Amino acid sequence: MSSPSAVLSSDKINLAKITFLLVDDNPQSLEILSQVIVGFGVNKIIKCTSASAARAVLQQEVVDFILTDAQMPGEDGYQFIEWVRRHGGDANRFVPAIIITGHTRISQVAHGRDCGAHFIIAKPITPKIILERIFWVGHDTRMFIESKSYCGVDRRFKREGPPEGVEGRRAEDVENAGDPDSDSTVGAESINSISQPAEVGA
Repeated sequence: MSSPSAVLSSDKINLAKITFLLVDDNPQSLEILSQVIVGFGVNKIIKCTSASAARAVLQQEVVDFILTDAQMPGEDGYQFIEWVRRHGGDANRFVPAIIITGHTRISQVAHGRDCGAHFIIAKPITPKIILERIFWVGHDTRMFIESKSYCGVDRRFKREGPPEGVEGRRAEDVENAGDPDSDSTVGAESINSISQPAEVGA
């Protein structure tokens, strides 16, 4: 596994005090993802095997980051993030969220973008890619948009690429693909303040 210092170059993000919520209906995949996150120095991880269980957690706990699988029976990862954005409560509805998916058709990627997630990661995942995406989200300055038709981070991107010192995305990574006006964007905000709410018209 790549070390955080190798991935983040001279920039550092301390994840020790960040609470991660991991959601995956496959217990084995959930445990693998958990071990990856622990490897980044995270001390508090909440694991759920369904979106309904994750909802119950968010009604009782405040989390700092969500990683959810896209394909789950009943309520999938996209629907779960939509619920978080609309009904997650003031403490959680702006939380950074990444969706992990094995389906990378443009329609699926667009669905991930439109549900309010920050990024989509294509399987197979690696610790290096997960840490890079956490780093990207931690340096994301997009505003939080709330309208009748959409609730989540601003879907418009500047074409600036990944943060300085971080390698570009893999060829098979397709987060935000399919949108002619979108590409990656970065900024200088910390994980705890990346999404500032801002209401806009429908």
